[in-house]
Amino acid sequence: MADILEWLALTPVAVSLKRSAILYMFANAAHILSIGLLVGAILPLDLRLVGLFRTVPLEAVGPFLSRAAGFGLCAAVATGLCLFAVRPFEYVQNPAFLAKVGLLALGAVNVLVVHAGQDWRIAVSDGVVSPALRISAALSMMTWIAAIVAGRWIGFL
Repeated sequence: MADILEWLALTPVAVSLKRSAILYMFANAAHILSIGLLVGAILPLDLRLVGLFRTVPLEAVGPFLSRAAGFGLCAAVATGLCLFAVRPFEYVQNPAFLAKVGLLALGAVNVLVVHAGQDWRIAVSDGVVSPALRISAALSMMTWIAAIVAGRWIGFL
């Protein structure tokens, strides 16, 4: 593990971010914007799935918000890896970082399970939301919000 972390810390991206405060600032800003896109898309979708905003047609907003959240997640992971590479040895010892990674994994697994199931396809084609999909949406909200809290917690430990 130490070899991988050392290699990561010596990649051109990590070295460039360490050497340039401006580049690091832009990477950090891109990470925050990516998280904003993820959460800004997933929370309204999850709220709709749990039963709020029933007048909003799920068939219209579901696929769009899901793709926007997916793009935000991919961008957040990519920018997060860049930021992680700057101080990988410190981050892997930070309990808040480890909690964040675990929550991200839980959120991603939830997304994969939801999108692999028939309930999602029915919801975005007919607007009918199953109880299991409602539970997954509630879990999704809690998971992504907790990941944000854990991410903010990193700087305080």
